[in-house]
Amino acid sequence: MEILHEQAGSKGSFYIGGDPRLAEMTYSMAGEKLMIIDHTDVSDTLRGKGAGKQLVEAAVQHARNNNLRVIPLCPFAKSVFDKIEAYRDVLNQ
Repeated sequence: MEILHEQAGSKGSFYIGGDPRLAEMTYSMAGEKLMIIDHTDVSDTLRGKGAGKQLVEAAVQHARNNNLRVIPLCPFAKSVFDKIEAYRDVLNQ
């Protein structure tokens, strides 16, 4: 699955699909270096296929590439961070 990324001002998203989006994880930037993941939604079409986890992985890679820290407020994203220790290097602690 191809993960796309868009950012406009302090808001952004990682997503799969065009119109309509089949999966999307949204975030807000708090300042220059803090990404707050606030929502993840996966359509029934992709549910159970790892799409949500791939969106979180894309956000982690983006954070690493841009020296960002992440706060996963979204319950799904938080659960992925809790399960995958390798992603914790970008957590804002």
